[in-house]
Amino acid sequence: MFAQSFFRRDTPALDGTKVRLRAPLANDYREWAALRGESRGFLERWEPRWMPDELERSAWRHRISRYREDHVRGTALAFFIFEREGGRLCGGITIGNIRHGVSQSGHIGYWIGERYGGRGLMTDAVQVLTRFAFDTMRLHRIEAACIPDNNRSIRVLEKAGFQREGLLRSYLRINGIWQDHLLYAKIADDISGARSKG
Repeated sequence: MFAQSFFRRDTPALDGTKVRLRAPLANDYREWAALRGESRGFLERWEPRWMPDELERSAWRHRISRYREDHVRGTALAFFIFEREGGRLCGGITIGNIRHGVSQSGHIGYWIGERYGGRGLMTDAVQVLTRFAFDTMRLHRIEAACIPDNNRSIRVLEKAGFQREGLLRSYLRINGIWQDHLLYAKIADDISGARSKG
């Protein structure tokens, strides 16, 4: 019941200390394409293989349409990450594979433009989205996976309070190759336990 009523509403903007998250809009295309284009060498190693038309407007329209469809179905919420100071687009974060019923879980994925890495923006974004997922969406468990040698992503997840749970063999096809991933997770009890101690 909650999931159906939540997904009928527009996705709210979410504020952290360093970032603001909001749903992607059609007119974000130019800024998105410029940031992704200049960061291509930085991102390709960690993402599914880019299509030849990856940054074209037609592919962008398809991407926006998919974001909306996922939202309507209640399976995913996509956000763009903006610096709170200056308002520049610096990356994206999604909570997908959302399941309700006995599972009450979701999976986060994210990317950041190369020039914005190492400034704590992604850690803030992960914390903001996780809090929203637990407090507003009423999920119980949030998962994330990263390639074992992606040290930056590992640091982000560990700083955001995620715990490593194991290795997923040949989990995702990244840059054209099936790759192992480390599984990280955070559960609602991790936050409520920290609050009760504080």
